[in-house]
Amino acid sequence: MAYRDRIISNPNIMLGKPVIKGTRLTVEIILKKMAEGATSEDILQMYPNLQEEHLKAVFEYALELIGGEELIDVGK
Repeated sequence: MAYRDRIISNPNIMLGKPVIKGTRLTVEIILKKMAEGATSEDILQMYPNLQEEHLKAVFEYALELIGGEELIDVGK
């Protein structure tokens, strides 16, 4: 996956949360801002050092995480 070139996890940076390489900007905060209604353009304006490729990497990372989830029926 191409996101591995742009997203890293290091226990010494943001407690090991995945971040955009070279920043302290977490994948979580980008996804949170988008969930709150921010567009890609908004995010790129908020964080001028980011590029469109960084946002694509965030989506690839999230996709890999949820794509590998296994659903367990816990019954109701």
